Amino acid sequence: MEKKIKITQIRSVIDRPANQKRTMRALGLKRINQTVEKTDTPQIRGMIKKVKHLIKVEE
Repeated sequence: MEKKIKITQIRSVIDRPANQKRTMRALGLKRINQTVEKTDTPQIRGMIKKVKHLIKVEE
């Protein structure tokens, strides 16, 4: 069974570098307090690490 993680945006992407904005969009996050559920893969973990100050992660 695939392990899932919940990712919630807690901070705005306004005044953030373009690569962080693109990473948030690639994770499927557009609004504050929006939550998405993703499969736990190394690629997703790398994206989470890049924007960890803007999101909250639940296992």
